[in-house]
Amino acid sequence: MHSVAKKILGAAAFVGLSAAGFAAIAQSDPKVGVTVNDPIGPVPDPTRVTSTLPKDFKCTGAVGKQETCILFGDPAKPGPYMVMYKWYPGNFSKPHYHNSVRWAYVISGTWWTSSSNVYDERLTYPVRAGSAAVDLKEGIHWDGARTGEKEPAVLILSGVGPNITYNVDENGKPVGPPR
Repeated sequence: MHSVAKKILGAAAFVGLSAAGFAAIAQSDPKVGVTVNDPIGPVPDPTRVTSTLPKDFKCTGAVGKQETCILFGDPAKPGPYMVMYKWYPGNFSKPHYHNSVRWAYVISGTWWTSSSNVYDERLTYPVRAGSAAVDLKEGIHWDGARTGEKEPAVLILSGVGPNITYNVDENGKPVGPPR
């Protein structure tokens, strides 16, 4: 029994020393600890990783009111999509719902939301930067940014298209054509 304990202790010591040796090698590896001052690497292979620069985002809407920028996919087509919304102070959507669930993350500013059928900006609730929210399938809501905010509410919304929006009246009944 005593020799079994010695073997286990010896194996544990070997593993510990080996790990320390690997750590020492990793710390002296010139590829570890690169800083922003070192040269940048090559552009990633687009068959493995893609990226889109902000200058290449396709945006609609109006600066100073509300902008929607497609980050990837297309909300009008089948498949996953991600869009960035910028709600400028004093601008809101009207009560509506969507045919599918959407997930939101507030990047900056305060996004004011309501689940009321009635459009009354006093009924909005603040969802601040760093918060996440979910627009549930067919859940009536509306949103934007209150007058007096110092910056736009910027949020990322993602879902699976096609995303169809239905405006509603004060009774929650669809009005007008879907969009």
